Amino acid sequence: MQVNELANHPKEISYISNSMLNFKQIRISIGSFFPTHLSLFKSIMFNEISGEYRQSTVKLIRVEPRIGEAKLKNLADVCCRSEKAVFLNLPQANELPQRHKPITWIVKRALDWLAALLILLILSPVMISLAVIIASSSSGSIFFHQWRIGESGKLFRIIKFRTMITDADKLHHLVMCGQTGLHKCEDDPRITNVGRWMRKYSLDELPQLFNVLRGEMSLVGPRPWALYDALRINGDRKRRLNSLPGVTGAWQVSARSTMLDLDAVTDCDLDYLRNWTLWSDLKILLMTVPKVLSGFGAY
Repeated sequence: MQVNELANHPKEISYISNSMLNFKQIRISIGSFFPTHLSLFKSIMFNEISGEYRQSTVKLIRVEPRIGEAKLKNLADVCCRSEKAVFLNLPQANELPQRHKPITWIVKRALDWLAALLILLILSPVMISLAVIIASSSSGSIFFHQWRIGESGKLFRIIKFRTMITDADKLHHLVMCGQTGLHKCEDDPRITNVGRWMRKYSLDELPQLFNVLRGEMSLVGPRPWALYDALRINGDRKRRLNSLPGVTGAWQVSARSTMLDLDAVTDCDLDYLRNWTLWSDLKILLMTVPKVLSGFGAY
């Protein structure tokens, strides 16, 4: 299939031809062909993406947010198995501190890595104990992996201790049906008894330190958005998804479960980015400790 044929192609296609595989980036959207990207249509049948595509030289896939949660997740799963990175196509974010304070940002990232390693070493007995408790109290894996939006809109798998029943993701839309804010439910029936206790003190978040070591997260930063939430952010506010997410952040220590409006949380994150300093990160870290011990806003 040639590029000029795509504009009039039916909205559902189930394959990507050889001519497409030569491109280093593929943008999945509804629209026309752009000079630097191959534009495909939104409703691609991702479960039929060919083995030829998975073995191609394409290494980066850029996706329009309007593609939808299910298709984005399926695409990310396929690309993960073939070591291809998936990015959301986002508006430019001028608030990013790494652009305005590059040297200070390098210091922050170095401190992130060293602190995460130290905390992991200190808390390793606690984490091992939690793993044993999870394994003995319910069936299923110890860890929970979920696609989140990271720096520059790149999808990554966040790591947490499992606090829900096995295959809880399959019941997600039943629990969250009609919800307009963040996907947090105080009486979520999928949460186990042990999981509810772990969530109260944010113990399920500890494995995110591995995400910090891998460079996917920071100790302090905006909330790592789940796909369900990220794709519902309105308009230009989507630029906030360019930021490096953190294990804790301004929203977690100031509002958390008391402020679930998507726009309000996003504005809180953008304000943090605009006013970022190493000192502000240190203050958030110091505020996190008593908040965690008190179970502030957790469920």
